[in-house]
Amino acid sequence: MKKLILGTAIIASTFALAQKKEKKDPAALNTEIQAVNKTAMDAYNAKNYTVAAPKFLELYNLLKDNAQEDKTYLYYSGLSYALANNLDESIKIYTELINSGYTGVQTSYTAKDNKSGQVSSYDKATWDLLKKTSSKDYSDFKTEQSKSVEPDLYETLSTLLLNAKKNDEALAIIEKGLAKYPNNAKLKEFQGTALYSSGKTDQFMTNLKDQLAKNPNDATNWYNLGVLQSKNPATVNDAIASFNKALEINPKMSNAHQNLVYAAIGDDAKAVEEINGLRKSNPDKATELIEARKERFNKALPYAEKWYQVEPNNLDAVQILKDIYAMLRNQPKVAEMKAKEAALQAAAPAK
Repeated sequence: MKKLILGTAIIASTFALAQKKEKKDPAALNTEIQAVNKTAMDAYNAKNYTVAAPKFLELYNLLKDNAQEDKTYLYYSGLSYALANNLDESIKIYTELINSGYTGVQTSYTAKDNKSGQVSSYDKATWDLLKKTSSKDYSDFKTEQSKSVEPDLYETLSTLLLNAKKNDEALAIIEKGLAKYPNNAKLKEFQGTALYSSGKTDQFMTNLKDQLAKNPNDATNWYNLGVLQSKNPATVNDAIASFNKALEINPKMSNAHQNLVYAAIGDDAKAVEEINGLRKSNPDKATELIEARKERFNKALPYAEKWYQVEPNNLDAVQILKDIYAMLRNQPKVAEMKAKEAALQAAAPAK
């Protein structure tokens, strides 16, 4: 969760803002601003994002209507809406922030009071004046810029759009973000996800290969490449190599273990159906297919055993290994896996 630091700027600027606002009493306006700010902050800190989000938006609009717009509070509203899983509102606000060119960069101005030794922050006009006229009383005049949140805006909006199944819109934002931040790893990853979700698998594979050429130690990209390759019988061996590469980098990647086993086994339901259809009409061919099936299970066995070795309490690993042992008629191992399966199911919390 992001930590927000709010309040000081509002307090410092409220009186000047209120003076410009003729329609409302300055004290009343100040009270209203502080009350809205407190409600927003208290709700955010209590993780009550559904309350915090509209309150930050109210605060933003209140400041804007009184000639002191600060998009920081619009950003906090969008962030809170996102944390509240309100996709529509958060998407609308993040889109507005990106289109407006908001970066969140703020400049702070500090100087040291030579008498007290205290370093304090000032607004730019005061800082400039002190620097120009009080050379003996103040020193260590410094400016510091905060980090831009623009990459975060692109990353978050991409995630929100993908979660909302708006893949084409996500791709447009991702490409816009990559034009500004071509080395952003998250945007590159999201680009692949959007391409895959849009059914553009060829582009997704090209995207993955490009990323792996730049960073060959990305286990997730090796895994994703393996998933694509496993869908084509002609590239199953490539898929196995990709899954193994992912596991070299991250030995506990469960999905890679599981997909490696199934890549070796192939479409077993289809194989069984074909065998059953040939048992009477062509028993010799059926026997040939049975032997080929056994060979595939033998090939999958070491992968399944490795998975079980790495994650002995993973129920999926136990069940897959049990089925392979059953196919290969290794009854002692089948009994061992059945006992393990029963123990894990008994220990699992009731649903």
